[in-house]
Amino acid sequence: MTWLNNEVLEGEFVRLEPMALTHVTDLQQAVADGESWKLWYAMVPTVEEMPDYVQAALAGKVKGDAPYVVRCKTTGQIIGTSRYYMVDAANKRALIGYTWYAESVRRTPINTEAKLLLLQNLFEGHGAIAVEFRTHFFNQTSRKAIERLGAKMDGILRQHMILKDGSVRDTVVYSIIAAEWPAVRRHLSSKLGRA
Repeated sequence: MTWLNNEVLEGEFVRLEPMALTHVTDLQQAVADGESWKLWYAMVPTVEEMPDYVQAALAGKVKGDAPYVVRCKTTGQIIGTSRYYMVDAANKRALIGYTWYAESVRRTPINTEAKLLLLQNLFEGHGAIAVEFRTHFFNQTSRKAIERLGAKMDGILRQHMILKDGSVRDTVVYSIIAAEWPAVRRHLSSKLGRA
């Protein structure tokens, strides 16, 4: 039995559903809205890469990863993805990432609520002691979004990984620890209350 179950997580604005092969077409439509793969520092699949992207995400379940599709409850459409990965059950910690959304839902309550649901599940449902987020040093949009959640920067992994275009990524690492979770939860809930 794995530490994290890949169960449905549902809020007012979003429903996070375990990713399946049947989601490929919906995810292709979502990623085409905004073409985020064109951002050189983003690790977002193209429409053509989506079948392999989903296959790789599902293969990660063997290691304890829990990939999700994000469904907008207003429209019923799948509008992006997020997942738990590099899950460390022995130390009760995981990373949240592989998050991307269709352009049409950015700057809405979608990401705030999706992260609230993922964090709440980790800290309250599974007793996590820490959660980590990672992003490219030059991805200022992602860094600001992570900081708005209430995560603190732990440091930078320099020359951390080679991207598909051959450039080398410096990775910025953020975390939220269990002691910080109550304040982060109040902060995110307050943001959603103003939405």
